[in-house]
Amino acid sequence: MKFSQMPYERIDIEKATAFSHDIVEKIKNAQAADEVLALHKSFSKYAEHVATMGALSYTRHTINTKDEFYDKENDYYDEVGPVWKKVQVDFYKAMLASPFRAKLEESLGSLWFTNAEMVVAGFDEKLIAEMQKQNALSSAYAKLLASASLDFDGKKVNLSQLRAYQLSADRQVRKAAYAKRTEFFVEHADELDRIFDELVSLRHQMGKKMGFENYIPLGYINMKRNSYDAATVKRFRDQVKKALVPFATKLHEQRAKLLGVDKLKFYDEDIFFPAGNPAPKGTPDEMFAWGRQMYTELSSETREFIDFMLENELFDVLAKEGKAGGGYCISFDEYGAPFVFANFNGTSEDVDVLTHECGHALNFYLSKDIAIPELRDSTYDVAEIHSMSMEFFTADWMKLFFKEDTDKYLYMHLASALLFLPYGCLVDEFQHEIYENPHLTPEERKTLWRKLEKAYRPHLDYDGDPFFSNGGTWQRQSHIYQRPFYYIDYCIAQTCALQYRVWMEEDRKAAWESYLALSKKGGTKRLTDLIAEAGLKSPFEEGCMETIVAGAEKILKDLASRL
Repeated sequence: MKFSQMPYERIDIEKATAFSHDIVEKIKNAQAADEVLALHKSFSKYAEHVATMGALSYTRHTINTKDEFYDKENDYYDEVGPVWKKVQVDFYKAMLASPFRAKLEESLGSLWFTNAEMVVAGFDEKLIAEMQKQNALSSAYAKLLASASLDFDGKKVNLSQLRAYQLSADRQVRKAAYAKRTEFFVEHADELDRIFDELVSLRHQMGKKMGFENYIPLGYINMKRNSYDAATVKRFRDQVKKALVPFATKLHEQRAKLLGVDKLKFYDEDIFFPAGNPAPKGTPDEMFAWGRQMYTELSSETREFIDFMLENELFDVLAKEGKAGGGYCISFDEYGAPFVFANFNGTSEDVDVLTHECGHALNFYLSKDIAIPELRDSTYDVAEIHSMSMEFFTADWMKLFFKEDTDKYLYMHLASALLFLPYGCLVDEFQHEIYENPHLTPEERKTLWRKLEKAYRPHLDYDGDPFFSNGGTWQRQSHIYQRPFYYIDYCIAQTCALQYRVWMEEDRKAAWESYLALSKKGGTKRLTDLIAEAGLKSPFEEGCMETIVAGAEKILKDLASRL
């Protein structure tokens, strides 16, 4: 079914609660495991409907945040979402308490119950008010950033559209674009601080109410971390500091030489070449035609996938006024359809959307027929392996988009993937410090950010910028406001994706088969088990980062010789 034709109806939370209460009572009174399994099937089917309506509302709201109907619907789901969470928790509690659990595990698997235990551990009815407030604050942050209407280059642009100027080949244009962004953040600094103050306070209260010292354990439960803890993540960050930060510093020094500047400034941050970064040489329509060719030729599975996506209008990628920033992939489970949202801005990032977000979408498409609905979705860390690895597996088709600049793009893309890891770990360590010390003032948070920034990104020079040089950079990172502790998942996944990139040099066919098998497994196993089955090293294993750096450095040298 085409996206435009998908019918939407508001979920009546009272009816949803009544339906689910009936299911729960029947589970409690069931006389056999088969009865419980049938009730599980009924609840899962209904939950798919609820999730689909919520996803449709969210997607249509983000496509146009000025649409009054979906703005109100978004507010409604912010309000009733926590109530629905309680309904789900009651269902999981009944399943966990069933006297037929041993038999149920034979059908649903032990991981289903492990995940159910985490859902239950992360929720209590007493959190509903805080969760509702958290949702409202998260939406307020998104709407604040989406409201940007900036005068630049003789036109009105939003933050996504300004990004193209931040990547200009002209250093003065870049500097002016960054200054324009700063104006917006300075103007809204107090509001950004207020929203985050309230979010940290709320989350700390939630952690305390659940019996934890702070929000961190609850945050990990909410992220479905079922195979590692905060101490493991710290060891991972330490590996990045030891092996990757020095290598990243070398890459930045090489970038300065390529650009012909004595000292990199923050407005040079994402620029690799004096003539500017390679940009796709085509219109959006041409890019979709090339994307279709790319996925048609990549494999039979990807051919079927891209035909489905395009025929059913499952992309909305052009930047426009009122559209929320960023990019994401979401699924409409009832229709077995993923959807890709983005903001094209004429840069290489547009191609990254066609690879990264389509990696997510392909995973959903390949795993949608897994019999147990709750095991279709990967945990977030695994999901990002699908997306980040796809960016590398499509390398042979980049010539369609970049023509004579293909080698430049491939060099920039691999270097950027490596340079991302210190930033991602910076975001994660910052969040751990914030929630360990929830009473920090806005100024203390900014001081903390600059301190950590100097450890992870020592090359950065903000050139006296009145907002970002004072530690405000984190306030443009939506995950810190909206998805606490998500960001390290990108780093863990990038470590796996980089292993695939190195593996491709040795045996591309084997690497692709491993990736495809991983994508088909969805969330049927833990991260650590899926990685091992894929033939990859655990990102948490000592020496993993050194191996990646050594392999990637060889590839970069080869690409650099062809520039």
